[in-house]
Amino acid sequence: MIIKKFQGKTKEEALESAKRELGDGLVEMNVRIIKAKGFLGMFQGNKIEVTVAKEEENEKYMAEEQSGEIQRDGVAMSLSQAGALKPQQERKKNVSKESDAASVGQAVADILSAFPQIKEQTEAKPVFAHAGKESREDSKTNELEEKLENLQNLIERQLSRQEHKTQSDEAKTEEAGKRAENKERINFLRLLYNKMIDNEINERYANEIIDEIDKNCKADVTMDFMLSEIYQRMILKLGKPYVMEEDEQRPRVLFFIGPTGVGKTTTIAKIASSFRVEHKKKVALLTADTYRIAAAEQLRTYANILEVPFRVVYTAGEIAGAIEDFRDYDYILVDTTGHSPNNEAQCESVNDLISSVETTAAKEVFLVMSASTKYKDLMKIADTYKGIADYKLIFTKLDETSTMGNIYNIKLYTGAALSYVTYGQNVPDDIEYFNPQATVKQLLGGRR
Repeated sequence: MIIKKFQGKTKEEALESAKRELGDGLVEMNVRIIKAKGFLGMFQGNKIEVTVAKEEENEKYMAEEQSGEIQRDGVAMSLSQAGALKPQQERKKNVSKESDAASVGQAVADILSAFPQIKEQTEAKPVFAHAGKESREDSKTNELEEKLENLQNLIERQLSRQEHKTQSDEAKTEEAGKRAENKERINFLRLLYNKMIDNEINERYANEIIDEIDKNCKADVTMDFMLSEIYQRMILKLGKPYVMEEDEQRPRVLFFIGPTGVGKTTTIAKIASSFRVEHKKKVALLTADTYRIAAAEQLRTYANILEVPFRVVYTAGEIAGAIEDFRDYDYILVDTTGHSPNNEAQCESVNDLISSVETTAAKEVFLVMSASTKYKDLMKIADTYKGIADYKLIFTKLDETSTMGNIYNIKLYTGAALSYVTYGQNVPDDIEYFNPQATVKQLLGGRR
């Protein structure tokens, strides 16, 4: 009697294999499920094993068994050849932890190419007729399975190391990218800071705006976005220019104060010309600057050109009288004596003139300063006149400096509104309302 096991994906497939080899007249003795073991389990699912028996002797099968060789589908393989695979598996077992993926892959390919035939060889022998020989072959199969298990473990460790290395490399790349982005951000902010310092913005105010942007802008924002944020924030800090409005009930008296040589008289002539010629307003000019004869004569000349009244006043009482005389006018512009911030007597004189106008007219005070004056001197001037009156700011001589930082500094230092800026001696030209957009653009490195 011939007893033999056949395997297939299904019971029918296993029986079909048995019929092809042993012919008809088979007796089905046992059916069981074979779970794939070791490394092979990674590539195929479970199989069905069918044990069959046949009463008649099969000459072809017996001849193959006696010669120790099995012929199937045109491929012959002896058990001695199967045994020759052992040294090859031993070499694969000794693959070091540092072996690359290509070496491990080749080992897998070698084993897989031989393993199905060995598996088939060991299962092709009858169970009862050659129990001792099958036991040895089962031992070889178990040994091979063990080696495959070891190889599987080796591959899993190798793949785990490669995955860990890949994740580590990705993390390092991401970290390097973040460092690069952070470095780019720092360099960009440093560039803007240096531009501000080059334009003589005080370090305190430059640091404040840079810190605001660094804290409020997320790490992934673009350079354009940060530049836009700085631009908008600086414009908001400078504020809109102060524009004088006409008082329909009474004249508006405009006092112009400030140190000597900043261009107060010329600035008054420019503003008066704008009111008189462009806006068709009734304008009168007064001067309290009796220390400089040329100043009074200069303003008188402008008054004659504009065909507006002009008067020199010496005391607070004369100011009050002139305002009463010109009560039907829209604007009365008063030029005051320029003096040093250290001259307390002259400061008191200007204070008296301004204080004389309380209820008889609407009052505005403008502190005129040169944009080319040093920041420390500007702070002292601003502090001195702050004790006299609340004022708006006018900056002159923008054409005599290449930096605009002091305008930004004094605005933030005093909190006073900016009104006019002048940039030349031409009357009535070379004057305009302060433009915060153009100023910030220049402070950040643009051109005027």
